[in-house]
This record gives sequence, structure tokens and C-alpha cells, in this order.
Amino acid sequence: MSSSMLFNTTTIFYMISMVVFFVYLATKNKGIGLLGSLTAYVGWFIHTTAIILRWKESYDMGVGHAPLTNLYESVVFFAWTIVLIYGIIELKYKYRVIGAFVMPFAVFGMAWAQTRLQSDIEPLVPALQSNWLLYHVITCFLGYAAFAVACGISIMYLIKTRGESGNSDAKAGGVIGLFPPAKVLDDLNYKAIMVGFPLLTLGIVTGAAWANYAWGTYWSWDPKETWSLIVWLIYAAFLHARITRGWVGKRAAWLSIIGFCATIFCYLGVNLLLSGLHSYGAGGNTIFHMLIEKIRHLFS
Repeated sequence: MSSSMLFNTTTIFYMISMVVFFVYLATKNKGIGLLGSLTAYVGWFIHTTAIILRWKESYDMGVGHAPLTNLYESVVFFAWTIVLIYGIIELKYKYRVIGAFVMPFAVFGMAWAQTRLQSDIEPLVPALQSNWLLYHVITCFLGYAAFAVACGISIMYLIKTRGESGNSDAKAGGVIGLFPPAKVLDDLNYKAIMVGFPLLTLGIVTGAAWANYAWGTYWSWDPKETWSLIVWLIYAAFLHARITRGWVGKRAAWLSIIGFCATIFCYLGVNLLLSGLHSYGAGGNTIFHMLIEKIRHLFS
């Protein structure tokens, strides 16, 4: 069995888990909620096996590198980290309903990778031939995953507070009756960002060390570096406002969502729309770039 088959199987399990979680929202049946969690966990273990197998396949081909070097592999790894962070939070806090708002991120990533991105295993370009690759990519994507979970929780918080303000019976029934209390959601949002922020910081630091190794400079204001700094500043502002000014509730939830939108642009938007030293990360997007060039030609 190849890693591609296992990645496809993973996508199916994640899709099933997402649908089951939606059914859980509609029925409030605890057994269905448990099934959603178990399906996600099984998918994650298959996902882990697929990543390990792809790593082995690269060595069998004589390429021999961690499966983290192009857009396909990074999207797949991002989905893996999202489910990992979600699973840790669910096991710790026992709120399965969060899966309905987090699993769609993993499903979208896996479905996009399997249907739109080039999955070939290729030799590393010189800039990627460094042990800093593992440190930088792993820390960054664990941070991104924590922000994804925080975004899903923030969406839940906004739905919860809006429902409760518009319906006095919302606490006792309806879909939002399954949600944790608003204060708990606000606290989970903060904790997820508290996990993600130092990981992102470490990712930026290791990225700077890697840049110095590859290009002879720690910082060059490359678009990816600039947007990484913007994301870091947004979450630094979140933590500063939370700790020193007591920002909680809707303001914190919206800032968390804005931060994740900036994170996605830093990760995907920069790779797909802007050129720079990180352009090698956009492998497998030939069709997308052709479309962009045609649009530019039409308006030029």
C-alpha cells in the first residue's frame, strides 16, 4: 500500500468524522459524538502512518528527506497537526462539539491536497538541504494548528453569545446547548493561542537561523518573512491586550479569527500570489499560476 492511498483513506475518515460531528450537533446524541471522535482518531493514526510511509518512499527513491518540503506535503502535515491539537484539547477538556468547528479545516486541507496539488516526491532544492527544515516547519505548523483550533473555538464563542443574547432559552436547548459555557470557550481560545504563540516564535527564530545558513542573512524582508512578522504581531497584540487590558469575549474572539486569516494568507496567500525566496514552497500550483497570469494579461 502506498502513502497516497493512505492519504486518500485519511481524507475519507476525516470527512466522515466531520459529517458525524454535524449529526451530533443536530441530534445531541452522545454516542454519535463519540463516533465522531473515534473516526477522527482512526483517521489521524492512518494519517501518521501515511506520513511515515511517504518518508520511507523518499528514501527508497534515493531522495531521502522528510515529507515537509513542498506545498502538498506541508498542507498534509498542517491537517495532521490540526487534528493532533484538537485531539489533545478534546481529551483534556472533554468537549467533543469542538470537533464540528475544527475538523472542517483538516478536511479542506486534505481534500485540496489530494485533488489539486502535485504529490510527486522530488529531490530537495539546495536551500532546503538543512536540518533546520524539520525544526522550522514542525514548530511553525504546530503553531498554525493551535491558531486554527483557536479560530474554530472563537467561531463557537460568537455563535454561543449571539444565540444566548437573542434567545433566553438557548442555554437549555438548541444546537448551542451543546456548546461549553461562553467563559470556557473564551478561556480555551486564550489557551490555544498561548500554545501557538511560542511555537510560532520558535518557528520564526529557527527560520531566521535557516535563512542565515541558506542565504547568508537572518532576515531579508522576504514576503513570507514579512507576513510571518505580521502574524506574530497580531497574536502578540492579542496576548498583550488580554494580559494587560483584560480583553476577553467578542473582541478577543474576533482578534483570534483575524489572526488565523492572516496566518492562512502568510502560509498560502504568500506562496500562491507573491514571489520571493520561499517560492519553492508553491510546487504543484502550475494551474493556479497560469490562471493568475491570464487574469493579469486580460487587465494589462
